[in-house]
Amino acid sequence: MQPLFRTLQHQLTAHYPVSEAKALVKMVLSDYFHINWMDHYMGKDIKLSPNQLDELKDIIARLEKFEPIQYILGEAYFMGIPFKVTPAVLIPRPETAELVHMIVREQLEQRVSILDIGTGSGCIAVSLASQLPLAKVTALDVSLDALEVAKYNAKSRQVDIDFVQMDILQQTPAGRFDCVVSNPPYITAVEKQDMQPNVLEYEPSLALFVHHDDPLLFYRTIATKALLLLRPNGSLYFEINRAYGQEMIALLESLSFKEITLHKDMYGNDRFIKACR
Repeated sequence: MQPLFRTLQHQLTAHYPVSEAKALVKMVLSDYFHINWMDHYMGKDIKLSPNQLDELKDIIARLEKFEPIQYILGEAYFMGIPFKVTPAVLIPRPETAELVHMIVREQLEQRVSILDIGTGSGCIAVSLASQLPLAKVTALDVSLDALEVAKYNAKSRQVDIDFVQMDILQQTPAGRFDCVVSNPPYITAVEKQDMQPNVLEYEPSLALFVHHDDPLLFYRTIATKALLLLRPNGSLYFEINRAYGQEMIALLESLSFKEITLHKDMYGNDRFIKACR
């Protein structure tokens, strides 16, 4: 088994840094083929069947084309919990978990109604519903395929969420909420040149990109509608493009939001913003 591991790692180092290649091979063997890693480490002779070897060959070929391992395995971990992911949804990022933690800290033990706009895999909505048992959570997305993934994740976590298919640029949700949260498309076309191929070629562009001529389109639309959707003193939370922190503050000030605070992520980038109605 150890020669197989070394062979696969060497094969992937032509495309990935050594540490990343090692991590990918370990994930494939342990998470996909359920090989006990300690058995491997101790040198136990573990054999794969011919069908498994064919599967392994296919997986390595996909990795060599930079397909994200999360799509290959069909799941990604978010806040320590496995979430189903498909190419219809973005792969949850650890930075987004910081946004969830922020909301949970501020809304804990309150009977709040929460609206998640652009839910994707449902990682934000499902995590909030799991950690805020008194909350009523509504989640919407323009993509029916994304909503199917989010519904699966909600069912897996045994949380009750009201899912709605809606284009927030064209429609306005019904109801009033104490909290509106969104991680909308915020990458501009000019930023594509700095992106890795595993993101650019495989993750859904619908959820990633906004036209560079109007990079705050989704934020302006959602914030404007949030004035109608939020109850007095309700909170608006955004994950944002790190390049537009000050522009976001100015936008929210122009709409008469108050108590606007900009927060950095774990890497020191302007990443989250909160405002009150």
